[in-house]
Amino acid sequence: MNYTDLDVWKNSRELVQLVYQLTKCFPKEELYGLTNQIRRCAVSVPSNIAEGCGRQSNKETIHFLYIAKGSLQEVETQLYLSFDLEYISEDDLKDILDKVILNKKLLNGFINYYKKL
Repeated sequence: MNYTDLDVWKNSRELVQLVYQLTKCFPKEELYGLTNQIRRCAVSVPSNIAEGCGRQSNKETIHFLYIAKGSLQEVETQLYLSFDLEYISEDDLKDILDKVILNKKLLNGFINYYKKL
């Protein structure tokens, strides 16, 4: 199966879109700080899923899936920080965390799938 057909990859791309939309309103002084960091971490999730799927062994694939999982954890933390700094509202935080949680579940399921192969 091609990685572009995977729900986990498609949903992580949707998360990237949400992160970019949300961070457009961040203060300009955060452009090279939190804005850049959260965007890079979000982009890292589908990128590492894709890279993992292109690897030769299940062990290598799982390694990159765990990197994607770590990036997802970073995004989650940075969203909480964005809320703490009052860059996003509580409603925005809740909405995007729902997408993060969905991505976590899909990614964990995909990792477990590869572990059983």
